[in-house]
Amino acid sequence: MASSRVERVKESETIRIANLANQLRKKNIDVISFSLGEPDFDTPRHICDSAANAMYNGETHYAPSAGIPHLKSAIAEKLQNENKLGADESNILVTPGAKQAIFEIMMSVLDQDDEAILFDPAWVSYEPCIKMAGAHPVWVPTDPDNDFKPYNISEYITDKTKMIVVNSPCNPTGSVYEKDVLENIADIAIDHDLFVLSDEIYEKIIYDREHISIGSMDGMQDRTITVNGFSKSYAMTGWRLGYVCAHPDIFNNLLKIQSHSVSSATTFVQHGGYAALNGPQEPVYEMVNEFRARRDILVDGLNSLGIKCNRPQGAFYAFADVSEFGTGDEVAEELLKEAHVAVTPGSAFGPSGKNFIRISYATSQDRIQEGLERIKSVLE
Repeated sequence: MASSRVERVKESETIRIANLANQLRKKNIDVISFSLGEPDFDTPRHICDSAANAMYNGETHYAPSAGIPHLKSAIAEKLQNENKLGADESNILVTPGAKQAIFEIMMSVLDQDDEAILFDPAWVSYEPCIKMAGAHPVWVPTDPDNDFKPYNISEYITDKTKMIVVNSPCNPTGSVYEKDVLENIADIAIDHDLFVLSDEIYEKIIYDREHISIGSMDGMQDRTITVNGFSKSYAMTGWRLGYVCAHPDIFNNLLKIQSHSVSSATTFVQHGGYAALNGPQEPVYEMVNEFRARRDILVDGLNSLGIKCNRPQGAFYAFADVSEFGTGDEVAEELLKEAHVAVTPGSAFGPSGKNFIRISYATSQDRIQEGLERIKSVLE
């Protein structure tokens, strides 16, 4: 029998779709996968070399639970210079992936029956992490006609609200929150004495916008818990390396959970992370330029098919309205069965996603073009 906390959560829809696609591939069926949120680029060579050299030099033993000092120092410097945060090595926790960081935050901050605000739609794992902590997700609507920006946030605040989750650039919509949106969230957090979890994992994958860290705003430094990592910006998904910047009291609680669970991030992987921050950044710029080109091909193609789709401002996802052809679940199933195109139903990301699908354009331009042709053949 499963525990009650596990019974409260469902399997990840993105993983489920990926598994279904893999089952078709085992039958030698060519599946175009637009489902997983993983850059299709290789990790830059200098990062791999740094990790490999660390292994060969004996960096294969336990690391300090909070992270190796020179990586923590490099992260703090990065957050100070790029994000304008009051970061210090002493309040940086290096984690085995940003997802683990988010899980630890939910478990350390939220109590039984607390409420946490999610902007609908939101990344699939926020809700399960909140539920496993014994708390309740509260969905706040966003406006698809205004790039999925949240509105009427104050109406959803109660005396049980403990945290607001901010993800900009956003998975699944690609929305980037501008200064006025973040200022509104900050004002609400200050007025109601709330924490803000700011997930900034896509900060470098951004188009024609400026990334702003909400923790840099007046009155937000001590109440913002900033999460970031290396998986998206440096094509290091399999390395499992993330980090948290938090007030010392929160940091100490996160460290308790980490030290009694995963212990630490992998030692030699952390050396790769140091090389990512301190090495050449050209691979990041090249990757973003390619994502921009793919975005334009995909969005223009979808709209030409009568599928309404905003032009994402960041990340590498399009959140497309398929209501003219059915619900998101129906269209996703039809595309996989009839066209062998794997997309994620929008319902996985919150109540408002019922009529949407999420399409990841982390695949080549040729495969995007072919995917659009297959979608056209099914929906015509």
